[in-house]
Amino acid sequence: MASKLVKALIRSQILPSTRRHLSAPATTQLGEPTDDLVGNHTKKWMQDLSKKSPMELINEVPPIKVKGRTAACEGDTNPALGHPIEFICLDLHEPAVCKYCGLRYVQDHHH
Repeated sequence: MASKLVKALIRSQILPSTRRHLSAPATTQLGEPTDDLVGNHTKKWMQDLSKKSPMELINEVPPIKVKGRTAACEGDTNPALGHPIEFICLDLHEPAVCKYCGLRYVQDHHH
């Protein structure tokens, strides 16, 4: 009984249909096309050349010297702000990079 009533109300346009119309473009709750929203957001971020990108900022941090052959990177001293712990092997001569945050580590040789 209730399902017949719901179907009748949907047909009469009182209740909106739950079916998706694939031919209509995707929009936000405000009716703006999502393609324009994403494009404008990216364009707005990219046009401000006075700010450095995250990769430029992390590359300004000098490599961290570590005693021993293994570094443990958590991204931050506060665990709530960091990332999962990554143990990084420092046997190579060039700095090893954390795959989560981009910090670089080198082995501190005491010769």
